[in-house]
Amino acid sequence: MPPEWILNALASRGIALERIADIVLQLQKPYNGSLTLQDCLDSVNAVLEKREVQYVLITGIALDELAERGQLPEPLQSLMENDESLYGVDETLAMGITNVYGMIGLTSFGYLDKVKPGIIGELNDRAKGVHVFLDDLVSGLAAAASARIAHQDPNAREYGAG
Repeated sequence: MPPEWILNALASRGIALERIADIVLQLQKPYNGSLTLQDCLDSVNAVLEKREVQYVLITGIALDELAERGQLPEPLQSLMENDESLYGVDETLAMGITNVYGMIGLTSFGYLDKVKPGIIGELNDRAKGVHVFLDDLVSGLAAAASARIAHQDPNAREYGAG
């Protein structure tokens, strides 16, 4: 299980792990018909057990919280308040999560960043606080959990020099 402090940090921002697992299920179900929501939740928890993932998440959450309180120096405060499209640091930070399980995580992240399903879209709409980092971090977490499942799929083809 991931440490309580990271679970609490996510919960304090309204993030239920089951909502992330639902996105993972949407990503992987076409390739793995026997996949369950519990499998996806287990994968999200496994990704959250990685210390580098925890550190990336807490950094992004802290920056979002500081921006909500107006405590960032300018021009960073304005960039965060407006979720400036050319900022890009939020996506760059999220790559620290997506890369944990290789290139498939990166491609899934790109898809999620474009489509913004479920809780990702809710975070992105800025109706309830600043989530410049958190929407991308949740996308990265879902992408990594999805990639983890893909890598562990026993029905995936293996190619070799055989």
